[in-house]
Order: sequence, then C-alpha cells, then structure tokens
Amino acid sequence: MANSLIINPIVQAISLTKHVKSSDTQLTILQDINLEVSIGEAVSIVGASGSGKSTLLGLLAGLDIPSSGKVYLNGEDIFSLSEDGRAELRGYLLGFVFQSFQLLSVLTAIENVMLPLELTGISDARKIALELLGRVGLEARVNHYPKQLSGGEQQRVAIARAYVTHPKLLLADEPTGNLDSSTGDQIVDLMFELNRERGTTLILVTHDESISSRCTRQIQLASGRIED
Repeated sequence: MANSLIINPIVQAISLTKHVKSSDTQLTILQDINLEVSIGEAVSIVGASGSGKSTLLGLLAGLDIPSSGKVYLNGEDIFSLSEDGRAELRGYLLGFVFQSFQLLSVLTAIENVMLPLELTGISDARKIALELLGRVGLEARVNHYPKQLSGGEQQRVAIARAYVTHPKLLLADEPTGNLDSSTGDQIVDLMFELNRERGTTLILVTHDESISSRCTRQIQLASGRIED
C-alpha cells in the first residue's frame, strides 16, 4: 500500500504562553495556545477586546517573544532563530496588513510597495509594484503620498505591499478597523480575491462576524485561551 502524503502545517503553535508584568502583578495574555494552520486555509481569530488576538498574531509572526512555547513557520522553529533570522524569514514568507496601514509617509504609493522587493534585491521592483497597484485599482495614484490618499486607498497600497513578495502566509490584524463599512467591504473582497488568486494562507484577526464567516475556519479566543 502506498504511503499517504504528509503535509506539514505552514503554522504550528505549541503550548504558546505570554505573560506580562504590570507593577507587582503578572498578567496572563495567552495561556497554552495550540493550533495548526494548513497551507491554503483562511483562518479567522475572533474574540472580545483584550482576549489576546493581536498578541497571538504578533507571536505567530515572531514580532513578539513568548514566555514559553514554540511557533513553527513553514517547519522552522522561529524562536530558535536570532532577531535578524526571524526578520529574514518574515521577509520572504510573510505579508502583513494592519489596521493602521503602516505606510511610510515620506514614500509614494509605489515606493511603499517597492520597498519589500528592494530589501530582498529584486531588480524589477518598479515593474512588479506597478502591476500590483494596478490590480488593486490604484494605477492613477502610484505617485501620491499616503496623506494624499483616502483610508481605503491607503489600505489598498498596504495590501499591494503585503502581496508583492508572493508570501506564502498573509497576516491581517483588523484590516477594516479604520474604514467605513462600505470601504471595508471592498477591502475584504479584494483581500479574499488576492488570496484565492495567489494560493496564500490567510490568518485574519477581526471582531467582525461577517468577515470571520468568510474564512474556512474560526478560532475563538476568550481570556487568552482557545475555546473549544
């Protein structure tokens, strides 16, 4: 009988725990989080404010250090790497979309999108960035600075920047949190379209049930733990 094909998860968290000290008290933000995300999944992390959603996303990306536990990204134990090593891994594996856009104000839209490519030494960065800005509907705004763009346009630039390196995994933290309902719906549609087109795995933090329901799986956090 042929051996069955084993597909490793692209994200795996094992007993992930995060404590922080507040004056004389130790606060538990996350406690014994165990999860796996398979390649191509779209997973939402939902829960009340303060339940640990954004902290979990930061730990999965290696942007924050856990008090205990492990995270494997694409099979790599990220906390066995140096800070530079984690940054290098993020550079080719991950894309990010944040609630606050996180665009560099001194760079134009196209310069913001080109930046991840330039950091990895891609020679035709401008051509690739132009194509992706066209895909997100901003071909007429490529030379505008963030302050000259609406919130929805800024988030489109951020989405283009996130996808420009063809990441295997996209992490999105409340991507519609600073947008009105109509603009937010358009941004979510765009994200899911790009996700399907590029076969990207998506982990999405949101408090919006309508967005969460579009994912293939929901993870519910409450008081720092995953609810069954």
